[in-house]
Amino acid sequence: MNTFLFDAIGMLGVFMILAVYSLVQLDKMDVKGLFYSIINAVGAVFILISLTVTFNMASFVIECAWLVISLFGIFQALKRARSNG
Repeated sequence: MNTFLFDAIGMLGVFMILAVYSLVQLDKMDVKGLFYSIINAVGAVFILISLTVTFNMASFVIECAWLVISLFGIFQALKRARSNG
């Protein structure tokens, strides 16, 4: 199987997560914002997709945790948006 596509998807996920984290460190993005959590969740999913070809347990565990935490962040951001109205 050609792993290039899966590697590219995984690298895109890594880039997404690192990009939003960099923006947070530069005070250009709010960690409580919906966009931050969505990009983190999508990035984690992309990395998990890449792991279906070249599996690594440690990477799998951290990305599952990253995804769950990001989904919680999405829920919290939506909840805040509804309460602010």
